[in-house]
Amino acid sequence: MNQSDIKSKAAILSVCSNTLLVIGKFIIGILIGSVSIISEAIHSCTDLLAAVIAYFAVKTSSAPPDKGHPYGHGRIENISSAIEAALIILASGWIIWESIQKILHPGPIHNLWLGVLIMFISSLINLLVSRHLFKIASVTQSPALKGDAWHLMTDVWTSAGVMLGLLIVWIGNLLFPQVNLHLIDPFIGIIVALFILKTGISLIIQSFNELMDPSLPKEEEKIILEHIFHFSPIIRSFHKFRTRSVGAYRFIDFHLKVDRNMPIYKAHELNHQIQNDIEKHLKNCSVTIHFEPCDECSESCLQNCALSPDARKKLNLPPYNTP
Repeated sequence: MNQSDIKSKAAILSVCSNTLLVIGKFIIGILIGSVSIISEAIHSCTDLLAAVIAYFAVKTSSAPPDKGHPYGHGRIENISSAIEAALIILASGWIIWESIQKILHPGPIHNLWLGVLIMFISSLINLLVSRHLFKIASVTQSPALKGDAWHLMTDVWTSAGVMLGLLIVWIGNLLFPQVNLHLIDPFIGIIVALFILKTGISLIIQSFNELMDPSLPKEEEKIILEHIFHFSPIIRSFHKFRTRSVGAYRFIDFHLKVDRNMPIYKAHELNHQIQNDIEKHLKNCSVTIHFEPCDECSESCLQNCALSPDARKKLNLPPYNTP
């Protein structure tokens, strides 16, 4: 099974689980009159919408490059992640509004055990599905699935918070029936909303950062440089080293300094060797290499010189101690 199919199946699982939870939460929230459960149902609606967006994002991102999109369609996953973050923020605002209305116009909550039960089921299902999504997102480097996983993980904690609040009201009503504890429900809803808001802001900051073509992580760039230096002294130096990520894909380009008399076919073979070595260690890579003759020691070349002092001496190059 290829990565596209793996990501699609994970996204479909998220859509199915969220659909069931939305229906269950709305029915029970309305039946027992709990604003925190209805708020959780609204939160799950955003989770469902996010899951649908993630599904279409991973399907679109797997499409091969075409004439209009020569670098592929991976950016759609970053856009999907940003939309999911915006939905989380909107959901938090809606929950706060509903909770305030419940504080201003309080009402009794019936059959609290049903609310506790649906929140427990919701937390358990979302925990299992989110862990699966995090695993698949890590393997496939999918920002869309990662965003969806964070959606579900916030639902795990918020559902647990609502369950705790309902449990307190339920037990409190049994032990102290004369005390009105129903206001705990909307206050739990507000706490839930603030937690969701924090997650949404963090995710949207991360999403916008990824949309601005960040470099690959330092540990990945270190792997690339190790493969470059592996071919010393054939490769004498490199410069204009650049990396960026687009969705689940990595783009790497750099200039290599080699013997000016190296035949074209040798440079071509070297190009494929380096590309293959890098792609074995880093998935979804596109490596572009530009070859230049080594006939001068500019500052940028000296900083990244791949030759030992003895090799430089044999080639009649100025002495320079490489780090």
